[in-house]
Amino acid sequence: MSKLPKEHQFLDLSDYGRPIAKVIAKTLKHTSFTPIHVTIMFVIAGLIAIACLLNQYYWSTLFFLVLKSVLDAADGELARVKNTPSHTGRYLDSVSDIILNLLILITIWYVTEGSIWLTLLAFFGIQLQGTLYNYYYVILRNKHQGDTTSRVFETMTPKALKGESQRNVNILFSLYTVLYGVFDRIIYSLDGKAADGSHLPGWLMTAVSTFGLGFQLLIIGVMLVLGLDQYIIPFFIGYSAFILIFIGIRRIINR
Repeated sequence: MSKLPKEHQFLDLSDYGRPIAKVIAKTLKHTSFTPIHVTIMFVIAGLIAIACLLNQYYWSTLFFLVLKSVLDAADGELARVKNTPSHTGRYLDSVSDIILNLLILITIWYVTEGSIWLTLLAFFGIQLQGTLYNYYYVILRNKHQGDTTSRVFETMTPKALKGESQRNVNILFSLYTVLYGVFDRIIYSLDGKAADGSHLPGWLMTAVSTFGLGFQLLIIGVMLVLGLDQYIIPFFIGYSAFILIFIGIRRIINR
């Protein structure tokens, strides 16, 4: 099941793992595996990728980064096929992602002996990129009766859904707010009227999908394999300029 109705779907370059994720979800549908179990599996895949990166096994790093992306899609797919959406899973997924992202970039800094300040700037840029992508994608889903577990504005703790603990939702939402709040506020300040826009064309969403975490991890893995490890941090700093470009295009389209 897609997050969007078929007529509003677009080519999501960050979502290359979705076909395999659907197979995994169908395989696990009638088992005791839950989406949370799959989230834990993608965390483990991400940690293995970091261990491979530390030892400069770059092909293995690429493999586990892609596996992490596939499993990152599979937890949501499993929630949909089992009809067990949860805010717990949604926030655990996001909190796990941002922590792994930081650890991956810190590891790149360590193995390349680069600048820690530029590394933190790249991390900030990567998170802003991902926030813009998620912001536009959630707007699209809410406009067209897609998956609505994520909200356009994450300002209030949501009410726990059937089968989950309100306490767990409260804790994970608090963590989400601490870790993502600044990025959400920055993107909203840059394009707060996006939700009022009448149209987010598929070609624009495809372009913005290069900001998605799956595509970011793929770029990191490919650059490592190609021996471009020294350029990963500068690349993501420079690519952050497209945040303003995409926002500008969105505003022109919806004038």
